[in-house]
Amino acid sequence: MAKHRPRLNVFGRQLLVRRIEDQHWPVALAAEAAGISRATAYKWLRRYRAEGDEGLLDRSSRPHRSPRRLAMEVEAAIIRTRVRRRYGPHRLAPLLGLPRSTIGKVLVRRGFGRLADLDGPTGAPLRYEREHPGELLHQDHKKLGRIPPGGGHRMLGRGHARRGRGIGYDHFEVVVDDASRVAYVAHVPDESGASAARALAEAAVFFAEQGVRIERVMTDNARAYTGSRAYADVLDGLGARHLRTRPYRPQTNGKAEAFIKTMLREWAYARLYRSNHERLRALPRWVDFYNRQRTHTEIGSIAPMTALVNKVRGKYN
Repeated sequence: MAKHRPRLNVFGRQLLVRRIEDQHWPVALAAEAAGISRATAYKWLRRYRAEGDEGLLDRSSRPHRSPRRLAMEVEAAIIRTRVRRRYGPHRLAPLLGLPRSTIGKVLVRRGFGRLADLDGPTGAPLRYEREHPGELLHQDHKKLGRIPPGGGHRMLGRGHARRGRGIGYDHFEVVVDDASRVAYVAHVPDESGASAARALAEAAVFFAEQGVRIERVMTDNARAYTGSRAYADVLDGLGARHLRTRPYRPQTNGKAEAFIKTMLREWAYARLYRSNHERLRALPRWVDFYNRQRTHTEIGSIAPMTALVNKVRGKYN
């Protein structure tokens, strides 16, 4: 796992080495512009010269060896006892002869940290996935600061951060199919119910073209979804049931949240853009790549559109 909130992300490191290598900035000046020390700038420069762009990626902080980590057999015994007795760390500790802090860490790491998240009969962690496309779609909203002409602070450095103030935000509605992870992204004007309704209607057309009928749509409790007559009318027209996330439990809509994180990482912040139009123009190509080429580990390491086609045809891979 990478360190929490490093001073420079991957794109900041690319900008740093570009200034030094291509634009011939002094290392001290490039470090000052990036808000880091000269030692840190030299570290990233050494990695780039030795490994190229791969040297600028985040690396795991996990050590190569962990001689003091619990044996897998001990962790398995903790999980078995947890499932059988439904005890917490305080009551498991005397039974197993282990510190309760150690037991607690094992339970959280293995997904058994909260009894409320475990299946009643089996004790297995609950993780749902619908069987056929359209059975459940997740919808969520994301707003993203616009890029000023010529590029923002990622392109020009922290000293130009104020250039982007006051130019507003782009708004996006994302709709993700639970069973296949196929996604539809609509660039909308605002956070209103009318925008959410329009995006859902467009998504319904997109999924209908793939042979999918929408049965349920899950959203959070924003007023655009829960207080909009236009949104309710679209749901009624589709014959779809509206599901809402539990209060203070956004992870219920986690597949949309996860897609948004992927979209930001692999499209919005994937490279340096010189204008907002350039970034928006790249979005449809990236969404198509995500749906048709990018493999997804949670669906058997195949592309979402492949999973959708297989499931529509009755091949539950």
